[in-house]
Amino acid sequence: MTQHDPKNLQDRAVFTLEGVKVYYSQLLALQEVYLKIPKNQIIAFIGPSGCGKSTLLRCFNRMNDLIPGARVEGKLVYHDRNIYDSKINSVKLRKQIGMVFQRPNPFPKSIYDNIAYAPVANGYKGNIDELVESSLRRAAIWDEVKDKLKAKGTALSGGQQQRLCIARAIAMKPDVLLMDEPCSALDPISTRQVEELCLELKEHYTIIMVTHNMQQASRVSDWTGFFNTETDDHGKRRGRLVEFSPTEEIFKVPKTQEAEAYINGRFG
Repeated sequence: MTQHDPKNLQDRAVFTLEGVKVYYSQLLALQEVYLKIPKNQIIAFIGPSGCGKSTLLRCFNRMNDLIPGARVEGKLVYHDRNIYDSKINSVKLRKQIGMVFQRPNPFPKSIYDNIAYAPVANGYKGNIDELVESSLRRAAIWDEVKDKLKAKGTALSGGQQQRLCIARAIAMKPDVLLMDEPCSALDPISTRQVEELCLELKEHYTIIMVTHNMQQASRVSDWTGFFNTETDDHGKRRGRLVEFSPTEEIFKVPKTQEAEAYINGRFG
C-alpha cells in the first residue's frame, strides 16, 4: 500500500487515514487510502470525474452516513479518535468539521439569521451579535452586508452567497473546513475573492478542497492529492489516491506518470 505521509511538518496531522475504503452497496467506490492531512494547510484534491475525490471528502465529517447503502471501512483518525467508532456522535463531529458545498445554499432567512440560527439552536451562550459580525468579517463579507443584515441571504450575488455560507460554517467555530468545488458556480471575480479568503482562513483552519480547476489548486493549496480510476476484474471502476505531495512538487515534478499526464493535459 502506498503511504501518503507529509514529512518534516512541525505540527501533527489533523487527520490520519489508515486503509479507508468506501462502498456504495456492494460497489467499491474508493479503494484503500493511507494519508495524513497536516494542520493549518490548504489541501486540494484533483482528478477526473468519478475518481473518489468528493467521496473521500464526505468521509471527513461522515456525510456518507446520509447516503443509503454507503459504508466506510478502515480508520479515519481525527485528534486521536477514529471518527467511525460507534461511540462518535456524527452531529457533534460536524460542528467541528464544517462543509461548504458546490452551489451556494443560504437558508431562506435573513443574512443575520443565516449566521445566528445554528449557534442559537445549539445553545450558544455568548453575544450572538458579536458572533454574527466576527463570522462575516472573517469571511470577508461584513463590509458588503453590514447595512442590510435583515435582508434575505438568497438576494445576494452568487459569490456573496458562497462567502455567506463560509461565514455560516465559521460561526460554529469549526477546526476544519471542507469545500466541495466551492467556486464551480461562480464567476472569475467571485472565484478570486473566495480563493483569497481561503488563503486568509488557513491561519485558523485546516481546509480540504475538491476542485476540477487545476489552476485553482496550484494557486491556493499547500498540498495536492491526485486521484484516478481503475477497472477491477469485473469491469467496475473504482477511485484511488495516486499521489499526495506538496503542491509545487506535484505540479512541477510529479512522482507518478499518471499525475504527470493529467497535469499536462495528456490524460485519457
